[in-house]
Amino acid sequence: MLVTITIIRYKKRYIFFALMAMAIHRLSFLFNQNISFYKLLGCGKNGTFDKHPDWQQWGIIAVHKITPDTSLNFCDKNIQQLYGSFIFKWIEFFNCETCTIFLEPLEGHGVWDGKPVFGSTFNKINHLGVIAVLTRATIRISKLNSFWKNVDAVARQMNGSAGFIFSIGIGELPFIKQATFSIWKDSQSMKKFAYQMQEHTEVIKKTRKENWYSEEMFVRFKPIKSVGSIKGCNPLEGML
Repeated sequence: MLVTITIIRYKKRYIFFALMAMAIHRLSFLFNQNISFYKLLGCGKNGTFDKHPDWQQWGIIAVHKITPDTSLNFCDKNIQQLYGSFIFKWIEFFNCETCTIFLEPLEGHGVWDGKPVFGSTFNKINHLGVIAVLTRATIRISKLNSFWKNVDAVARQMNGSAGFIFSIGIGELPFIKQATFSIWKDSQSMKKFAYQMQEHTEVIKKTRKENWYSEEMFVRFKPIKSVGSIKGCNPLEGML
C-alpha cells in the first residue's frame, strides 16, 4: 500500500476556485479505480493546526491500489497520473504550488469513517530514519470548547521541539474533523515530544478522561519521496 499527501496552494485571487475544487474534484475521484480511499482537506491558518482556515491552502490524501513491487516506480508519477487529468489541468490552469509526499504505512491504530483505510496489518519494522505521523479525530460536539482550549499550546510546543521538521493541520470539516500530519527526524524525536512533553501528555490524559473523540486514528509512515514545494520549500529536500 502506498499513500500520498498533496498540499496545494492557490494565489489569493483564486480562493473562490479553491473552494469550488472541494466539491468538483470529488467527481474525478469517484471514477478513479486506482484509489481505494481519498479525502479532500482544508488547512489551518498558515498551514498550521488552527481552527482558523487558510483559504489559500488545501490538501489531498489518497490510498493507492498498488503492489509492493511497483511502489518505487509509482513514486515517479506526477499529479496527472496520481489523481487524474482533470485535477492536474485544474492545478496547472490556476498555477498552484504543490508538494506531494509519498508514504508507506508502518504501524497504527484506529479508523477513518469507520474503516481501517491504511490497512489493518502493518510492516512493523524498526524504522530508523525520517518518520511521518498522522493523528486524526472526530471531535464530539459537546467537547469542542475543551479541545480547542487545550490544543493551541501543544501545537506551539511541537514546532519548537528537537527533531521536528514539518507539520500541517488538515481537516475534512472545520472545528470537528481534524488531523495533524507531522514529520520528524526519527522515531526518538517524535516519541520524546509525544510522551515526555508535559503539555502533550496532559492533553492525552484529558482526551481519555473526558472522552473528547467519537473516532480517532494514529498512523506512522515511512516517507519515501517528496516532490514539489509549498511556500517555496520542499520540507524533505535532502533528507530521503
